[in-house]
Order: sequence, then C-alpha cells, then structure tokens
Amino acid sequence: MLATGAAGGYGTYSNIKGAYNSGTALGAVAAGEGATAVLALVLLGLTMLGQSSPAVVRAGLWALPAAASAMSAVAAPDGPRTVIYAITPLGMSVSAEGMAFLARRIVVHVDGRDTEAEARAASVVQALAYHRARAANHPDKKVRKRSDRASWRLARRVGTADTTLGARLLEVQRERITTGADVALGDMFAITVTPPIPPVSGGRDAVTAAVTPALPPAPEPGVGVEPVTGRRDGEDMQVNDPLTGLEGEGVTPAVTPVTLDQIAAIAGVPTPLIGEPLLDEQIVVVLRHLRYSADPPLSYRQTAAAFRESGFTGGEARIRGAWATLVAQEESPR
Repeated sequence: MLATGAAGGYGTYSNIKGAYNSGTALGAVAAGEGATAVLALVLLGLTMLGQSSPAVVRAGLWALPAAASAMSAVAAPDGPRTVIYAITPLGMSVSAEGMAFLARRIVVHVDGRDTEAEARAASVVQALAYHRARAANHPDKKVRKRSDRASWRLARRVGTADTTLGARLLEVQRERITTGADVALGDMFAITVTPPIPPVSGGRDAVTAAVTPALPPAPEPGVGVEPVTGRRDGEDMQVNDPLTGLEGEGVTPAVTPVTLDQIAAIAGVPTPLIGEPLLDEQIVVVLRHLRYSADPPLSYRQTAAAFRESGFTGGEARIRGAWATLVAQEESPR
C-alpha cells in the first residue's frame, strides 16, 4: 500500500513537471498526494485508537486526489495521456483507504467493536427518535407527516453493517430453528405404546378370572363379614376411600383429575387465565394440562390446537419453546 501511494505521488510529480517547472510540480504533489497522506495517517491513527473518523477526513481522502487528477489531466499534451495523468493520483487515495480499512478490521477482530458502525448506528437511532417524537407531538400537521415518512426511511438503516447485531440475531434464529426442529421431530416420531393383553387359555372361567379383580382374603373363622356393608358381627363399620379420603358405606374409589389451578400451584406460578398475556412458565402449565386431558396424551399439534381453541394467548414461537421445555421435563430422570 505504501509503495502504491509512493508510486502515485512520483508519477504525478513527473507528469506535471513535464508541463510546468519542478517547483510547481512539487507543490501540486504536496497539495494533492501530501495532504492525502496526512489525512490517511489521521484516519489510521483514529482507527487504531478505536475512534470514529470525522466526515471531513473521509471526504478529503478523495477530494484532494481528485483535484490533483484534474490538474494532471489539464497538463497532459494529448488525449491518451490525459487519461493516464488523471488516473495516476488516485493511487494515493486507494492506498490510504486500504490502510484505514485494514486497520479498522484488525481493531474489530481484536476488540470486538466497530466504532464506525456504532457511530452510524447511534446517529440513525438518534435521528429516528427525534422524527418519531416530532411526528407524534408537533403542532403542524405537515411537519408531522414529513417526520413520519422520514422515520420510516431511517428505520431501514437501523442495524445496517452492524456485525454485533447480526451475530446476535443469528444466535436467536439458530435457537428458534433448533427448538422448532426438536419439536417437529418429537411430534413426528412420537409413538404411543399400548401394553398387549396376554392370551388367556382355559375357557370361560379362565377369562373371567383374568378380567375380575382379586377379592379380599376370606375372613377368619367365627368372624362374619358382609361383603357389601362391611359390618362385622352386627357392628357398623365405615369404609374409607383410599383415593378421596371419604368415609361411607360402599364408596367406589375414583381418580380425581388434576385441575389447572393445582398444576399452576405445583409449578409455583399464577393460574393462567384466558385472554390475558401469559408467562412462559404459565404456557408450559397450560400445555401440560391440555396434553394429559385425554388418554393417550395429545401430540404437539393436538395440544397446540387445543391451546388456541381454549382461548389462551401465546404466539407459535412461544408455544414451541414451552413444548420443548415440557418434553425436556418429561424426559428428565427427576
């Protein structure tokens, strides 16, 4: 890069010296290539210090060599050499921009920050905030309309050339894609296994014995028990239901279904309500309740459809994330 810049300066000097004297050529090179070299060093130093470059420095890197290019083109004796004379001073601009660009990339790689991109992003966000405020509160309707359009134009530039923002967005998208793929594959390859009924041989009596629950052992001799009322030798006795804890004669044990309030209480979250925004933990509670509301348990598609039909609020991405959490909880040894 230094050699390219030096060659461009020497070429400009020799070209202008052929038309003017050496002093004029030396001054032209100093005003064009020399000033460009100074601006290049300023740009390089600011970049290595992690600071953004002023706009006047970037503009001077091209304005000064352009002036030298025009002066060289005027000094050319004929048409073909006019093009050569005009291109020669641009070598300094290219070398200066190349050094500054390489230095900026080195700083970004070492520090993880791009000061130029951050300065542009800050300028865009500041202008966007100003135009949004003016579009909402300015008393003049025309001014509000112009600011509203300007804010939409600025919105397209938010995050442009921001490598940090791009990396973060990619990480978010990778996480979502991974979760979606896990849920889709789990739903596709989920198999509900029904235990087979062992074959029974021995005729009708054997079949009846296989499907009839075992009776309690026979009472001891001398103690009479009525199988229905549970009375022992004329004494009334209450039968306790081992599942419900109720006392009564002839109570049939029954399994009480777990309610949504109970699942929410176990999870330690407020009870999810229809039509209200839900936390991620509440969505997991609702999905668990809906999944095990049927036998066999519902799949992801069936549970998601039941979630929407029930009137609960939640986007597709949040439902998939909650389902992945639910599946992970079911598969954990705990």
